[in-house]
Amino acid sequence: MNLLQLLGHNSLKALAKLGRATLFIIAIISALPYVLRRPKLLVKQLYSVGVLSFWLIIISGLFVGMVIGLQGVYILSTYGAEASLGIMVAASLVRELGPVVSALLFAGRAGSALTAEVGLMKTTEQLSGMEMMAIDPIKYIIAPRFLAGFISLPLLALLFSSLGVLGGHLTGVELLNVDTGSYWAQMQSAIDFYDDIVNGIIKSIIFAWIVSWIALFEGYDALPTSAGVSRATTRTVVNSAFAILFFDFLLTAIMFGSA
Repeated sequence: MNLLQLLGHNSLKALAKLGRATLFIIAIISALPYVLRRPKLLVKQLYSVGVLSFWLIIISGLFVGMVIGLQGVYILSTYGAEASLGIMVAASLVRELGPVVSALLFAGRAGSALTAEVGLMKTTEQLSGMEMMAIDPIKYIIAPRFLAGFISLPLLALLFSSLGVLGGHLTGVELLNVDTGSYWAQMQSAIDFYDDIVNGIIKSIIFAWIVSWIALFEGYDALPTSAGVSRATTRTVVNSAFAILFFDFLLTAIMFGSA
């Protein structure tokens, strides 16, 4: 009976939290026109969320591409297919690794920062103070950060994939002497704009929505204590990772399952 009671209690808590999160995202969407009329709020958050994640993304993308280039030459040389290295690098990055790894990095860096920032505002009663002055914190604090994350992550994912392709070229062509013409020509002939690039962009847009939503909700819903904010920050990273991987599987099954 205790086990059933615990299961029911946790299920009700999860449903209540899902309901609060749904009302939260509806309030954010309703506040977006306010943000668009005040671009200074958005530009400030684009710098905080996107620009400050720039170096993490491009350095990670470069090294991921270099590792794929090394492993790709090792695997493809077994079958005498080194010329297909460009296809392997580009397809891996554009379809999967670019959107997924950049989203995980974004959740770890920008998502945790958003949760901690909003949670600290709640702990120090800044959000309550704004409400007392008839200023809606959803419009002024939450919505600009959500829109900044929604815009930044797809752009960062494109940078990640681009630097990854360059990293694969550096190791495969410059270091291991794969023919540079074959690397670029076969990549261009095999990678389809709509099936590969556009689908990767769609993934990154959905991941941006999910990560920004989770990060801001966890901060807004956190207990107003230092321990509550720290637990909310941890939940942001963990829940974002689970959500990214789950939706990556779901989107991949939809996009490429019939291929």
